[in-house]
Amino acid sequence: MSEAMNQGHVDFTINEKGIATIEFGHPMSNSLPGKILQKLAQTITDLGNDSSVKVIVLKSTGDKAFCAGASFDELIQVKDLAVGKVFFSGFANVINACRKCPKLIIGRVQGKAVGGGVGIAASVDYCFATKKADVKLSELAVGIGPFVVGPAIERKMGLSAMSQLAINASEWRPADWAYRRGLYADLFETVEEMDVEIEKLATTLSKSNPEAMKKLKDIFWEGTENWDQLLVERAEISGTLILSDFSINAINFFKSK
Repeated sequence: MSEAMNQGHVDFTINEKGIATIEFGHPMSNSLPGKILQKLAQTITDLGNDSSVKVIVLKSTGDKAFCAGASFDELIQVKDLAVGKVFFSGFANVINACRKCPKLIIGRVQGKAVGGGVGIAASVDYCFATKKADVKLSELAVGIGPFVVGPAIERKMGLSAMSQLAINASEWRPADWAYRRGLYADLFETVEEMDVEIEKLATTLSKSNPEAMKKLKDIFWEGTENWDQLLVERAEISGTLILSDFSINAINFFKSK
């Protein structure tokens, strides 16, 4: 097993206002091995059920990439459908944890987001970003597709924008492009400016009616009640495709760069 698969962290804090901050990180551009995905989904669920928590801020560590998506080290280890389905279900579990969490989740995207990272940005309820937060769905370039994260991205940005990202899998789209299509609610020149506004909104929400926020969130996510099953089915598609010679060769090529 690759050492990189055992690296990374998910931590959280809860301040006196009831603002919970979840931070995930990995030394390889905040990529997401299965263990990190599992812990991230569980942490979101646990904090959603914590009565002391009023609102959640989701962020990654460092000042560069927000999230590089799936861990190539783990993808190359997938040798059968069952393992592949479990790995891609990790992304499904994070998205569904965000969807079902009764607390509003604020996203903080300080840098580039790839693949699953775009899916996470699309799964929070209100997403702040800097102008360095370019996006790319690179899955097709490695022989699969954004099947699991696609529903979340389509819900937030629309089918047209999602399909542009999915088809032109090698091209970065500027943060402003993502902002104009609804992925990001606000865009900032610097991390410092963004953090001021995140603190301001989180503080306001911490004083808001929890039941009103929960009912609003239920409305925001109407029509996604089948996602527990849908995203598992999508994970199986990716889990099958990742076993192909095309995908294996493509991942090895990217890893060698």
